[in-house]
Amino acid sequence: MQAVGLITEYNPLHNGHRYHLRQAQQLTNADCVIVVMSGDWLQRGEPAILDKWTRAKLALENGADLVIELPVFFATQPAHLFARGGIELLSALDCTSVVFGAEHPELDFQRLATAIAARQGSFTHYNATFATQFNAALQAATGVTLTAANDMLSFCYYAANQTLAHPMQLLPIKRRQADHATTTIAADSRYASGTAVRQAALAQDWAALKPVVPADTFTALTTQRLQRWSDFWPFLQYQLLTVDVARSGQYDQMAEGLEYRMQAMAQHATTFDDFIHQVKSKRYTYTRLQRVATAALLQLTQAEVQKAQAHNYLRVLGFTPKGQAYLHQVKKQLPLPLYTKINQDLRQHALNLDYRAGRVYQLINGQSQDLYRQPWRLSVTVG
Repeated sequence: MQAVGLITEYNPLHNGHRYHLRQAQQLTNADCVIVVMSGDWLQRGEPAILDKWTRAKLALENGADLVIELPVFFATQPAHLFARGGIELLSALDCTSVVFGAEHPELDFQRLATAIAARQGSFTHYNATFATQFNAALQAATGVTLTAANDMLSFCYYAANQTLAHPMQLLPIKRRQADHATTTIAADSRYASGTAVRQAALAQDWAALKPVVPADTFTALTTQRLQRWSDFWPFLQYQLLTVDVARSGQYDQMAEGLEYRMQAMAQHATTFDDFIHQVKSKRYTYTRLQRVATAALLQLTQAEVQKAQAHNYLRVLGFTPKGQAYLHQVKKQLPLPLYTKINQDLRQHALNLDYRAGRVYQLINGQSQDLYRQPWRLSVTVG
């Protein structure tokens, strides 16, 4: 069996994602479609609107054969580390190819990645000016700049892939959904951005939402509790007000005295949005600040995140019969540990950061995210 891989968040899974899943299989004629998916906390530094188990099941119901969780220490990182974590997992599973959406799939990303590889060291530490530094280096090396979010991510996939001993085939395809910045759902459209889908769901605008998501996603959004940052604000505020500022300065991606600014603004802010707007400055993007807020909420220190990134693993969230057969085919030669459930030892050691992230999410979601959870075993026919 041959496998194609996708690196995803599905926040939540909409028609554009369903198209992506089908295209991945059709383009490659793969026997198995493997999805690496963020858990309960996402790359833009925010909680997933639906938990990882619900989103994994939706993926399996819409074309995936095997869903693997991208650990929180990669899922909540800037693009280059998010990409590295996902590419590592798909490579470990012996995927032949990776398919992903881009705004401009016609770009020669391989040429760009090769050209800039020698300059990478000057901006491996992401900060608010990373995009500017990155594009300045790219412009100098190739004459090209990348501004669209998925073009940047595509570049990062190529950069991560070329470090592998056996690089996979990368296949960018045109995104079939609205731009990320689009916050409304167009009338008579079957596709919408993830941002627009989330806003419609949180506003309970079910009439606008129904045409742009699969039926099972619609059911999940209308029947389950939907999470947002405002739910977690009291916990974050408590952390910032009570943890010693020297300790909070050690949180992942915290830098240049940002911990003092965050602690000061937490004294007066009344909501998460209010807090982020007060902390915001020209130096930091909202996404960077949300990622730092996530690290503070989960008490993820830079030291433990970097240690964990050197010990990636394969956490199975679900599979179909095809996915199970593929796992059986490759499991004896896997270069990374494979986990299907969390026990007390894993909770305290190898999977501690993911357990911590899930336990905090569970405070609002109310559903166990790790203990006593078994991977989904679905026998499905995709319509």
